[in-house]
Amino acid sequence: MNLKTAKFAFVQKIRNSAILKKTYVLPIILATSLFFSCENEIAKIKVYTNTEDLPHITAEGFEMLVSDSSVIRFKLQTPQLIRHDYEKEPYTEFPKGVKIETFDANMNIVSSITCLYAKNYDSDDRWEAKNNVIAVNVKGDTLKTEYLVWDTKKEKIYSDQFVKIIQKDQIYTGIGFESNRDFSSYHIKNLKGHMYVNVGE
Repeated sequence: MNLKTAKFAFVQKIRNSAILKKTYVLPIILATSLFFSCENEIAKIKVYTNTEDLPHITAEGFEMLVSDSSVIRFKLQTPQLIRHDYEKEPYTEFPKGVKIETFDANMNIVSSITCLYAKNYDSDDRWEAKNNVIAVNVKGDTLKTEYLVWDTKKEKIYSDQFVKIIQKDQIYTGIGFESNRDFSSYHIKNLKGHMYVNVGE
């Protein structure tokens, strides 16, 4: 199961509910693990009236775990989630930022992405992260940029803007970047700078 499948199931569960209240306080088990939390409280979900100028669903303190064959693969955390179902291209918005971590079979974190703003488009399950985007891989290499796209179908991450990659002993800067989905193999398209860092003995 991927993030798109889990999200779709969650949205359908709310849409198909026979009783809709304006404020929900409920735990939902989705796939093998999907839950909401807000500082040790279950998230409050608001379902708005069916109008095109309002978001369909909002959630505060949203956290989601997605597993595949009983193995947790993704963890998503955000202060606020807003579903926009009535747009020409429906999407989920994270106006206060998001943190996504991916795991291996032993629950070790292999990569993470954080940003101050993000969108996830339903049609192609494409993520756009903006504003202080930071990605870290299993080796500790850190990518910093103001714009990043995560294409889950093509299993790649890329940017066409300025990027900085910080390694243990080197720093690279450039315009344009592409990597595989866990940021373990990457390259800068237009290298602008390269410097060594004295890390000491």
